[in-house]
Amino acid sequence: MAKCSYCRSTILFGGVKDGDLTFCNEKCQETGVVVRLASQLPDEVVQSHVVEVHQSSCPKCGGAGPVDVHTSYRVWSMVLMTSWNSRPQICCKSCGVKARLGDAAFCLFLGWWGFPWGLIMTPVQLAKNVGGLFSSPDPNRPSEALTSVLRANMAADFLAQRQQQSAAAAG
Repeated sequence: MAKCSYCRSTILFGGVKDGDLTFCNEKCQETGVVVRLASQLPDEVVQSHVVEVHQSSCPKCGGAGPVDVHTSYRVWSMVLMTSWNSRPQICCKSCGVKARLGDAAFCLFLGWWGFPWGLIMTPVQLAKNVGGLFSSPDPNRPSEALTSVLRANMAADFLAQRQQQSAAAAG
């Protein structure tokens, strides 16, 4: 199975190809520029930032780290329409567990009501949330997912600064 080049979600069906990159949807594809720029950032600069974030306080609750990417999964359905997604967030393990439990409850109440995908994807998303409770990132070192997300964030910040500078120079 393919993984999205931006959000690292597993792509079950379809996906959007852009050169040698694969994205889960058009929104992630739009960030493809960021992904390409991110791949050009110096590894030592990225790793320094990743270690700093990993060892910092949780941005959600302010509690002690380590912080990493914790992903929860949702599905909701309504008759013939079903929507499911991954919800990665940078937080501590406790906040990650809360997000998984909350999204598991969300799936239990709102996932089943669509045919056929609600009946299929609700158990899948529930299993991913429950499985995630028992397999969190290694607290001793940053995960690849954290490195990937922070690398993309650094590239997006760089692009935003460059656009502001261009706008200021033009105006």
